[in-house]
Amino acid sequence: MATNKFFKSLLFTLTLAINLFGFGIENSSAYPVFAQQNYSNPRAANGKLACANCHLNQKAIEVEAPQAVLPNSVFEVEIKVPYDTTKQQVGANGQKADLNVGGILILPKGFKLAAKSQIPAEVKAKNKGVFISPYSTEFDNILVVGPIAGKTHQQLIFPVVAPDPEKSQDVKYLTYPFYAGGNRGRGQVYPTGEKSNVNVFSATKSGQITEITSTEKGESNIVITTSEGTKTSQVVPAGLSLLVKQGDIVKTEQALNVDPNAGGFGQEESEIVLQNPLRIIGYLAFCFCLLLTQVFLVIKKKQYEKVQAAELNF
Repeated sequence: MATNKFFKSLLFTLTLAINLFGFGIENSSAYPVFAQQNYSNPRAANGKLACANCHLNQKAIEVEAPQAVLPNSVFEVEIKVPYDTTKQQVGANGQKADLNVGGILILPKGFKLAAKSQIPAEVKAKNKGVFISPYSTEFDNILVVGPIAGKTHQQLIFPVVAPDPEKSQDVKYLTYPFYAGGNRGRGQVYPTGEKSNVNVFSATKSGQITEITSTEKGESNIVITTSEGTKTSQVVPAGLSLLVKQGDIVKTEQALNVDPNAGGFGQEESEIVLQNPLRIIGYLAFCFCLLLTQVFLVIKKKQYEKVQAAELNF
C-alpha cells in the first residue's frame, strides 16, 4: 500500500515537471502549480476557483460535455478558451509574447482522467503535446492543463472515464454537477500578493510630472512634484506604454500607462448524468412494446374495417 502511494506521488511530481518544463513557454506566470501549492482545494465555498485570485480580468469560456454517460465509458469534456490570436501580452521581462492558455476541470468524485490505452486515436491526435495532470494525489477527479500555446490550443479536451457504481459504493446513478475554468494570458497578481506588470499603475500623489527616466531594466521612473514641492518617485515596469509625459498634471489614482491586459479567466458549471444501463434497456423495451401495441392496433383496425365492408356487401 505504501509502495503504491509512493509511485502515485512520484507520477504526480513527474507530471507537474512536464507541465512546467515541457513546453518552453517563456516568461509565463500562469502555471497551475501556483494554485496547487497554495490551495488544497481549488474551489472555494462560494464557488470561486483559485485561478480567479490571480487572473482578475474576466473572459467568457464555453464548456461542452455529454448530457449522460454510462459506467466505465470514456467521454470528452471540452473547454473552449476563445480570444483574438493577433493580440500579444507583456512578458515578465517586458517583451511582447503570444498568449498562453490553461484550464481546470473539477469532476464529481469517482470520475478520473482516462488511461492512455482508453483514449481514442482521434483525441490523442488533438491533444498531441498537451499534458493533463491531476490537481493532486488526493483529488484525482480535478484535472489541470497548461500553460500551453494559445494559438494552437483554444479548445482544451479532457478525456474522462466514468466510474462504475457496481464497483464503488460511493458512486450512485445520479445527476452530478461539474465545474470548469479556462484562462488566457498572464495574471495580474502573483501568489505572493504582489502586482505583476500586467496592470494599470496609477499615480500615488497629485501634482506635476517633472521627470521621466528609464532604468537599465527598461523601467520608467516617474517623478511627481506636489503643490507643496514634495517629490514622489514611481516606477512603471518595462514594456508598458505610458499615457503621461513630462510636464503633465496628474491626480491621485490617475492611470500612468495603457492597460496591457489581453487575457482573462472564466468559469462555468454544468451537469452530467451517470446513467444506469438497465434504465436504457428498460426504456428501449418500453418503446418496443409501445410500438408493437400500435402495430397490433392498426392490424386490428384493418381487420375490423374488412368485416364491416363484408357485412355491407352482404
